[in-house]
Amino acid sequence: MPSQEHEALILLFRNRPELAAELLGDGFGMEMPEYSEVRIESGDLTACPPVEYQADAVVVLSSGASPVLAVVVEVQRGRDPHKRWSWPVYLASVRARARCPAILLVVCTEAPIAQWCAAPIDMGHPGWRLTPMVAGPATVPVVTDPSEAVRAPELAVLSAVAHGGDIEAQPIMDALFAALATIDADQARLYADFVLMMLPEVARKHMEELMATGTYEYQSDFARQYVAEGRAEGRAEGRAEGKAEGRAEGKIEGRAEGKAEAVLILLGTRGVAVSEEARGRILGCTEAARLDVWIQRAATADAIDDLFA
Repeated sequence: MPSQEHEALILLFRNRPELAAELLGDGFGMEMPEYSEVRIESGDLTACPPVEYQADAVVVLSSGASPVLAVVVEVQRGRDPHKRWSWPVYLASVRARARCPAILLVVCTEAPIAQWCAAPIDMGHPGWRLTPMVAGPATVPVVTDPSEAVRAPELAVLSAVAHGGDIEAQPIMDALFAALATIDADQARLYADFVLMMLPEVARKHMEELMATGTYEYQSDFARQYVAEGRAEGRAEGRAEGKAEGRAEGKIEGRAEGKAEAVLILLGTRGVAVSEEARGRILGCTEAARLDVWIQRAATADAIDDLFA
């Protein structure tokens, strides 16, 4: 049965199919074909006569109505010799179904497993060797730019999982929490739980301490709320049903505050001067749609007027 870590990694691709193209482009330097749509397709690759083959995820890039690239995504947490027989079947089946080039992308969080997965598979036919594209600690991009993390939160999550145990990991976590402040609160909590679960013990304890004590450089509203909710979780379950509306309202307000702080973070990383008046206007905004627009503008702004234009 797939582990919780396995399912969490696959969820990143289901939530953001573009992640497959981003890993291949940014991590491996591959030139992606022009595409206008990215979608998740069924991973059921059962052959005839029936033999059950199930890929973790299949991502298809299309230009108009025509598929231009199919990516079979496999998460591998250990050495499994059977995969060296089934992976070529996955790739051939998807290629035949989509009628376009197909790539095998294997995601690993541990370097030794990534090295094992990257070994070429000799197909027996002369000149035919399948070498999996393996996204491991050596190839997952290091995301330290908050604007990039806000654009692709799932890539920031993978970056934190792959590199969060490094000595100079705080910029990676800065970027991650800037991104988490801009997405749905439940999804952000799931991603944060996953990252903390995957970090080495020393890095995890350090991260939890930074979040709890407020010494985190870019401590977002999400980080504060994450810690506060964790401490209050047991007490909250016994509250009366009539308080549910207040809690929901509080979540909405907290999400808006997180987005506002993300705007300030992005402006800060670009060196944009923010007056007290502008800061008050940003932090006082409770309209999620307007804050989303400001986040997009803040990623490219050269002056505060660019934000409010």
